Amino acid sequence: MLRLDVMLDIVSAALAVFIMTTVYVKIVGLRSFSKMASVDFAMTIATGSMIASIILPQKPSLIEGLFTIAILFIVQLINSFLRRRFKFFKNASENTPVMIMEKGVVNFERLRRVNMTLDDLMAKLREANVLELKDVKAAIFEATGDVSIIHGSKEIDTAILEGVKK
Repeated sequence: MLRLDVMLDIVSAALAVFIMTTVYVKIVGLRSFSKMASVDFAMTIATGSMIASIILPQKPSLIEGLFTIAILFIVQLINSFLRRRFKFFKNASENTPVMIMEKGVVNFERLRRVNMTLDDLMAKLREANVLELKDVKAAIFEATGDVSIIHGSKEIDTAILEGVKK
């Protein structure tokens, strides 16, 4: 049976961890949970493990563990609702995609700002089967930490680049 004091501890810990993780990602930037290098992946795994350790009581029961997962899903649901409903909340809790390459030219200042190396970018260009840098219309470091590469002969519809920081 789940005790009320344990439930309240889980709820308050989940809320605090969710809020502070959002703040940390906002401060450190888009690379926080990217998958570009093994160290990025290790950081994501370590953070997830630490979050679980902070939120859950020592050796949680099945009920406590399931309750904790439910709380995390509820917090995510509330966060999604608030982001859709309030622009301020969206701006405060989400990172903005950043244009790191445009019309075949790498913007090194933006690359530095998103904590990405030229080698990382070149790897993403190879993944996208880019044959020549001049063919790259745009490379965008997305809010998710992924990199989108747009290349080819056609012009980009401006709607595609809506919300991308230049």
